[in-house]
Amino acid sequence: MAVQEVIKMGHPILLEPAKEVADFNSPELKQLLIDMKDTMRALDGVGLAAPQIAVGLRVMIFGVEESERYPDMEPVPETILINPEYSVINAEKETDWEGCLSVPNMRGLVPRYKGIKYRGYDIQGSLIEREAHDFHARVFQHEFDHLNGILYPQRIENMKSFGFEDSLNYEHHVSQEEI
Repeated sequence: MAVQEVIKMGHPILLEPAKEVADFNSPELKQLLIDMKDTMRALDGVGLAAPQIAVGLRVMIFGVEESERYPDMEPVPETILINPEYSVINAEKETDWEGCLSVPNMRGLVPRYKGIKYRGYDIQGSLIEREAHDFHARVFQHEFDHLNGILYPQRIENMKSFGFEDSLNYEHHVSQEEI
């Protein structure tokens, strides 16, 4: 197993846009994907972007059948995406709680598009295209943000909805009047 250290909010690599992958068949890329999978599984994550393990490449993985951290989510197929992009197919946004391995023990309410169409490449360079909705769309957008140097706290609209997991009242969603 090749579990890597997940770098934390404040590390400069997390603030930089990642570079596109040019060589899909390199041993380094294959090892990166093994490391990312092992790290995500070991930490019970639902997704991981290469910058989170200090590799500035446009590579993300995600997928989960069930998770203690997200007990109400629907399963998301395990996916490797290299050089991903997406378009919005449902401009309605839904606000829900998010956490991040690079922002440990914290959660925040983050608005995300409810429906997207994403595309990217697998390790062989074959195109993957999917529609994603709700939690699946949220996970993709969260990991995609990492590739652009954005962490979820930057997406929070009301900082009263951000805090440590053990101190938050998840039932209390802050209204616009409370801002």
